[in-house]
Amino acid sequence: MDGHLEVSGTGRASAVPDVVRLQVGVRVEADDVSSALAGAGSRAAGLAQAARDHGVAATDLRTTDTGVHPRHALEGDTVVGYTAYQNLSVTVRDADLVGTLVDAFAGVAGNALTIDHIGLDVADPQPLLARAREAAFADARAKAEQYAALAGRELGKVRELWDVVPGGPQPRMAMMASRAADTSVELGEHTVTTTVVVRWDWKQTHG
Repeated sequence: MDGHLEVSGTGRASAVPDVVRLQVGVRVEADDVSSALAGAGSRAAGLAQAARDHGVAATDLRTTDTGVHPRHALEGDTVVGYTAYQNLSVTVRDADLVGTLVDAFAGVAGNALTIDHIGLDVADPQPLLARAREAAFADARAKAEQYAALAGRELGKVRELWDVVPGGPQPRMAMMASRAADTSVELGEHTVTTTVVVRWDWKQTHG
């Protein structure tokens, strides 16, 4: 008898995040473009230096974008000044340093500081993904074996397999922030979910 059985399986794997990713920047207002850019550049350089002073490696610092735009009066198109910005991505590999680092950023940039994001991540997600895939395949096989038993059949070889990408890692995190000096992060868990679809042939019987 020919035919096949196709089932899906879901697997999850979790780990404590080992890096904190910050998106910080500066915004500086001035009467002219040159002054605005110079002010933003100077303060952004101060952020990078503060990060290095607190042990952040040069490879964990990256300027993500920079620019300048005019500021207009509340009514009309009259230009009343310019705002320059520069943003920096910072990867911190010791979560205990985040509060101290944010405090240092505030000291360097003052009211020009912007913090767009503080997120938790796993530096190397591949082992986590591998564990999730193993769990997904085991889940699919357990379902297939149950269906085969209910149908009075036996599973044969795997004919096809699809790895379904559900949208990537889904971290669960908690962050508490008040004053810059009191910023802290609770690591929680970083959970990866994967789905696999497996098609088995039925085991052929002879008699």
